[in-house]
Amino acid sequence: MSNGESSYRRFLAGEKDAIVEIVSEYSHGLILFLNSITKSTYMSEEIAEDTFCKLLIEKPEYKGKSSFKTWLYTIARNLALRSLKHRNRFVDSSVDEMQELSDEEDIEKDYLKSEQKRQLHKALGKINAEYSQVLYLTYFEGFSNSEAATIMKKSNKQIENLIYRAKAALKKDLEREGFVYEKL
Repeated sequence: MSNGESSYRRFLAGEKDAIVEIVSEYSHGLILFLNSITKSTYMSEEIAEDTFCKLLIEKPEYKGKSSFKTWLYTIARNLALRSLKHRNRFVDSSVDEMQELSDEEDIEKDYLKSEQKRQLHKALGKINAEYSQVLYLTYFEGFSNSEAATIMKKSNKQIENLIYRAKAALKKDLEREGFVYEKL
């Protein structure tokens, strides 16, 4: 049983502080993943909060068919896609513009400390959204291809193809920018 799963089970059993453990463990990675979908730090933070609120209020059943993290990211992805459908009422802003609106703690700066990581993150924002999502899930979050397939609602073969095309597109963009990389 994973740490998230045991925390969630304890929360469902009445231990209210267990939800804090889940938020603490998954919030940063979840926000960065959601940013690959929404292209907005502010919106990603809001959807992450909505995801944790859904756990807190609705208490959806975790059936254990996938890892707890895969289940949580799937919930968040579904909320993000639903939110994007209704986004027409909002003004689109870039991630750079939204940095001014974020709280004192800048999650992206903490996570992307070196110049190469910032360049890589910027390049991920330029490529196709599905490409950046699949690379983020498999390389940054450590999900297996089958877990990424579950989250993105794709087959394993589609995920393999997406990873191949995503790496090629990212490599092309990084080379165009003069990025020096070890191995991609």
